[in-house]
Amino acid sequence: MPFSAIVRDAKQRGYTEPDPRDDLSGTDVARKLIILAREMGLRLEMSDVKVESLVPRALAGGTIEEFLNGLTQYDAAMQARYEAAKKAGKVLRFVGRITAKGEATVGVVELDAKHAFANIALTDNVVRFATARYCNNPLIVQGPGAGPEVTAGGVFADLLRLSAYLGARL
Repeated sequence: MPFSAIVRDAKQRGYTEPDPRDDLSGTDVARKLIILAREMGLRLEMSDVKVESLVPRALAGGTIEEFLNGLTQYDAAMQARYEAAKKAGKVLRFVGRITAKGEATVGVVELDAKHAFANIALTDNVVRFATARYCNNPLIVQGPGAGPEVTAGGVFADLLRLSAYLGARL
C-alpha cells in the first residue's frame, strides 16, 4: 500500500492526531519523550529533541486535505526506503529514543526483524527500557496507543489525576 494511502486510512480510523502532520512531523513522539524525560528527572525542551520529520516541507502548511492529497507525490521515496530496508532484512519504525544523559531523538530507524518494535499490533505503542538491570534483556511495555477509546481513557485518567491534585477525594 502506498504511504499516502496508509496515512489517509489511519486518519480515517482515528489512529492519528486530528492533523496527521503532528504524528508524521515527530511532534507527538517528541512530546512523549519530554514527558518521559521529566519523569526521569531530566530537563528537556522541544528544542533539545533531534527530530526527523516525515512531513515534506512543501506540505507543512495548508489544509489537512491538501496535505493528504499532496503526500502521494512522495510515495516513491518512502517505497524506496522501505524496499532498501527489506532487502537488508530490516523493518522501518518511527522511534523516539532518550538516554539517561538527556539525548533525545525521533525518526525512522531500520531494525532487525526480531527487535521488540518490529512485530507490534497496528496501533500499539512500545516502550523499551534498557537499564543497568535490564541490559541483556530490556524491559518491554506494550499496549494500545491510539484510537478513540484509548484517547478517552487517557483523558479520563488525566482528569482524575487533576481532580486528586486539586483536593478531590477519589
